[in-house]
Amino acid sequence: MSKSTDLSPGRLLREAGPPLKLDGFTGIEVHDPRLGEVLSPDEVPSILYQFTLHGEGTVWDASRDRLVWSDVPNRRLLAWYPDGHVDVAIDNTQFMNGNAVDAEQRLVHCEHGRRCISRSNADGAPEPIVTHYQGKRLNSPNDVTVARDSTIWFTDPTFGILMPNQGSLVDPELDHRSVYRFDPRDGALRRMADFEQPNGLFFSPDGRTLYVSDTARSLGEIIGGHQRDTHEIQAFAVDADGSLSDRRLFCRTDHGYPDGFAVDERGWVWTTAGDGIHVYASDGVRLGFIPMPATPSNCCFGGPKRRRLFIAAQSYLLAVDLSD
Repeated sequence: MSKSTDLSPGRLLREAGPPLKLDGFTGIEVHDPRLGEVLSPDEVPSILYQFTLHGEGTVWDASRDRLVWSDVPNRRLLAWYPDGHVDVAIDNTQFMNGNAVDAEQRLVHCEHGRRCISRSNADGAPEPIVTHYQGKRLNSPNDVTVARDSTIWFTDPTFGILMPNQGSLVDPELDHRSVYRFDPRDGALRRMADFEQPNGLFFSPDGRTLYVSDTARSLGEIIGGHQRDTHEIQAFAVDADGSLSDRRLFCRTDHGYPDGFAVDERGWVWTTAGDGIHVYASDGVRLGFIPMPATPSNCCFGGPKRRRLFIAAQSYLLAVDLSD
């Protein structure tokens, strides 16, 4: 088989080279001077790659100096490197969505197809590590993050079993859609909180607050009508034993719904929405807005000193550089 048709992992999708600047960018909206101190209103997003069907699950893989993200319908995990080249990290995935890096620098994945949490071994092959809760198959794990104590937290909505282009059409075995905490040290799986449709999740820098987005509104895109209109991020206090308390509304987006999001070292929440990236301080004050050329689904910080915001927005992988 010639290299041009080789679909094995490592296939080159973009050669090394500089990124393109986003044409027609209307500018970053700074609503609070605190944001202006770290992000210039004149900053123009860079286009790092532009050929995914539905990019998702961005995560900075520091030990390998690369940005990893999923192209869900294309069933592959991609990797972008600082020299600009992009290749296939894992091909023929089981509709991977969210990704994270565990305490041992291994990639952890949400898989719609196998309806599980998996972890990549040294050879890159993902092996399931969580498949059931109380004997029943998970719905379709969507996003995942790793806590300071090395436990793996993930959301389990039903999106992946409602859309055949992102999983398959099956009836759920569970009668709830929840956030879970998995301890890889002893295999314990705890159901932490229930939602209408939990989606993104991330911890504050000190690990004492967990943010979770609920995007039941997005069901309207699948079934042709809104049964629920929830489009918000909720926050919890994380207690010493890992349990959650003090559940509260953190923010509600004006356009679309908050899908994936990132929390920076200041505790600010950078969340996707229908029109771009919205930035909130830890007290819920809206700091600003970065318009996007397509609806973003996830974002993360990475690169040197984690000063670069990577954004997956449908066909695009974009980057915005912070000044501080």
